[in-house]
Amino acid sequence: MTDHSVKRRKKLIEVAIPLEAINAACAHDKAIRRGHPRNIHYWFAPRPLAAAKAAIYCQCVDDPSSIPEDFPTPEQQEVERIRLFRVLCQALDWTNRSNKKFLDEARLEIKKSWTRCCNDNKDHPDAVNLFDPKRLPPFHDAFAGGGAIPLEAQALGFEVLASDLNPVAVLINKALIEVPPKYAKTLSVHPRLDDSELISVGENANGLCEDIVHYGRVLLGRAIDRIGSHYQPVKITADIVDSRPDLSKYLDQNLQCIAWIWARTVSSPDPSYSDCEVPLASTFILTSNSQSESWIEPIVSGNKYRLNVIKGRPPAAYKWRSGTKVNGANFKCLLSGAPITAKYIREEARKGRLGSQMIAIVLQGNKERVYITPTVDQLRLAQIEQPPWKPNTAFLQDALGFRVGNYGMSSWGDLYTNRQALALTTLCDELGALDLLVSSDIDKGIRLGRLSISDWSQEKKDSYIKAIRLYLSIAVSKTSNRSSSLCTFKSGVQCPGDVFSRQTLSMTWDFCEANILSGPSGSFESMVDTVVSGLRSVATSSEYKGVAFLEDAAQQKAGAARVVSIDPPYFDNIGYADLSDYFYVWLRRAIKADYPLLFGTIETPKHEELVATPARHGGKKGATEFFLDGMKKAVMAIAANSHPAYPMTIYYAFKQSETSSSSQSFSTGWEAFLDALVSTGLVITAAWPVSTERENRKRNQESNALSSSIVLSCRKRSANSSALSRSAFKRSLRNELQTFIAEFSKALISPADMAQAAIGPGMAIFSSANGVLNPDDSRMSVRDALIEINAALDECLSQGDGELDADSRFALTFFESFGYSERDFGDAEGLAKARNVSVEGVAKAGILRSVAGKAWLLRRDQLAYDWDPSCDERLCVWEATQHLIKRLEAGGEGAAAELLGQLKKVSGHGDLAANCRALAYRLYNHCEKTKQAEEARAYNGLVIAWPELERLAASQSTETTVQASLI
Repeated sequence: MTDHSVKRRKKLIEVAIPLEAINAACAHDKAIRRGHPRNIHYWFAPRPLAAAKAAIYCQCVDDPSSIPEDFPTPEQQEVERIRLFRVLCQALDWTNRSNKKFLDEARLEIKKSWTRCCNDNKDHPDAVNLFDPKRLPPFHDAFAGGGAIPLEAQALGFEVLASDLNPVAVLINKALIEVPPKYAKTLSVHPRLDDSELISVGENANGLCEDIVHYGRVLLGRAIDRIGSHYQPVKITADIVDSRPDLSKYLDQNLQCIAWIWARTVSSPDPSYSDCEVPLASTFILTSNSQSESWIEPIVSGNKYRLNVIKGRPPAAYKWRSGTKVNGANFKCLLSGAPITAKYIREEARKGRLGSQMIAIVLQGNKERVYITPTVDQLRLAQIEQPPWKPNTAFLQDALGFRVGNYGMSSWGDLYTNRQALALTTLCDELGALDLLVSSDIDKGIRLGRLSISDWSQEKKDSYIKAIRLYLSIAVSKTSNRSSSLCTFKSGVQCPGDVFSRQTLSMTWDFCEANILSGPSGSFESMVDTVVSGLRSVATSSEYKGVAFLEDAAQQKAGAARVVSIDPPYFDNIGYADLSDYFYVWLRRAIKADYPLLFGTIETPKHEELVATPARHGGKKGATEFFLDGMKKAVMAIAANSHPAYPMTIYYAFKQSETSSSSQSFSTGWEAFLDALVSTGLVITAAWPVSTERENRKRNQESNALSSSIVLSCRKRSANSSALSRSAFKRSLRNELQTFIAEFSKALISPADMAQAAIGPGMAIFSSANGVLNPDDSRMSVRDALIEINAALDECLSQGDGELDADSRFALTFFESFGYSERDFGDAEGLAKARNVSVEGVAKAGILRSVAGKAWLLRRDQLAYDWDPSCDERLCVWEATQHLIKRLEAGGEGAAAELLGQLKKVSGHGDLAANCRALAYRLYNHCEKTKQAEEARAYNGLVIAWPELERLAASQSTETTVQASLI
């Protein structure tokens, strides 16, 4: 297919997008914990729906600057652009998610742009196939993953194709975009005592949701009949009350078990106690919740011990808050205090000598959690024989994110207690037995006139039964995420945690066994509830179809002109296929017969997956080469299928830095990915940092990870593009980055994201040329281009130094040269003279100390908290910036906002507040490159908080004015 003759108009995403509104919508999306489509099934890198919807809308709607016949002036174009933004923002509002009015307005704008495109190209030689004004082109995501992009494309009026190499991802997409439209207005089929209760007709698949809940309860009942004897409640006897008087109110009552807490054990390494199994517990504090506060008291007697659960607050002298853990994987013997090293634990585990011991039981009381010492009966119920089946497929020990191989675990079955494996297997096996019941209920509904016989062919009946099995199998899969020996107990919310609290399989020392058959959290019933809550939130219409299928992105068949948006894997960030096997083994057990193409193999496909796994590709170098080669093939295939009138949108988020000998910092994954794009003939026309990463995810809590994905807009490079000299590239680069920095600083993009987003305009210049030529006529590599972009960014950021006062310029130079270290007075004097200041003068400014021939910058903790800028006789930007960070860290946004308001009132120092923000960008850039992580986080945090500081400062100022007027 040739596209040089296609008339293209620039889309919004290539000119401007409402970035602040999009990021606000993404933040709200990420905060939703229930009633969200992602509740249907866990995925390892979920994207906010708002980001997906915004990217698709902006890549499909014409920018007003490309419609001069309707909007000839810049002013008219801006008015229209704001209107288009308003349409998008209304559709992004979560409260409007199921509001057809706002979705229809967004769909209309997409269709208007498509109609304009069809009219522009009505004389195209392939207009019949490419430009049908009655029908939008199909939409395709070739790395569908968790389904956010296909789901939002469907909501915006596209017929959607969602493909992935991973069967678990394909199944999630079937549950999101393929199955719901088939049953958008289908009545529930299960019998009810009162048909007036039916709430089944509407845009969403409410009838199907009702049936999933009903047949889920039937399935659970059958499982209870088979294995319920292993999940008996605890009777609060007089013997229990004797040792726990606080439980007297429950005397003779049966309390349901919510969870059992276990600690792993090893034989004591102390020869005197080598025949004793001692616990490896990371804490003996069960919960600090004021209503249920409980802890474990170890009582040691000779070579024996017992662990008693105590209600209330532990004494001040309690020494077991950290259990028997010392640090990392190192513990101490409860009996002798002898060290139990990580090496010793690993050796014991590999010999099969890593055991476990129940240390507490969590019960459901009257609006409270009750913690008790394990009873003899409960210990007996937990010790069951090996179940008839376990998922004993071996996993790759050195797979990305796997941390359990060192501890004797080599197959999926090793992750489960016998009781957990038995329960999950029973649920899987009982699924197939629902067919006859559902079929009988449909027939009964037809006989009684509840259901129309014309609506229920045998094909639809079979398909509907398959749909119910699909969602219930997903509920079983979700149950497994809270039902293995890798789950911890979340003491804050007092419930079982997930295996995948992060995107790894991490070792746990004290683990939580949830009650699969009953309970508010971790049970099968609770998982059915969350699946249905997710399904109800899917804005389903029978008008827009979706198909999810298994396909290698690099093996697509060319020919279909599709609108393309993809979120490909991020180099070696997540080992999707290896981790997905955790769910795959249970899904395969449950519904292999329904989806033979998805579950035809023992495990998910690994070798073709576009992830740089060193253990699978002969080391780091081989993995990098595999990723680069595979990404090139995939991008080439995807580009061949893309519609020539639309840009492609591509997400990229992971940032993995390496440092070369020249101290240039770059990202291996980013470099390989960009190389793949450029070498396949794509031009990067824009790059937008959209807030897609969850701020509270564990990876971000202790790292300087990105909070955003970079959403790239790409088009095919023109065949007429010419080469560019290196010097011309550098000139263009500096001109573009000056504009970019000015605009993005106004939008308050965080410094961490600014550095990545700057690659957009730089790579736009690089990729649009038919090669950038070095002085020796060799072609510039992507790595060299990234180095030039980084250098240009540094240069452009440093040009703002001229707006700094002399004291701040001195402090900046001193910090970039020496940090906060103590230096000889001569070093400071030399820098001071270059800045036309004196060391004595800078010291008077309150940012430097000079004593006994030494000089050093003051750290923030050495600055006075009650600093008042209005009383400072030598105020400078450096000092104000450091105080803002100090207030923010110590007193929160309110305290920092109060100081910001004071700074805005100080006269004679220019725009002091704006200069503080600009300095934070500059300092972050320096600290990030020199690997001063803590310092970088401080500057990044100030810029991220800036919009809220501005809002609070304005609010405080208004309040002060009002109060003054009342006096």
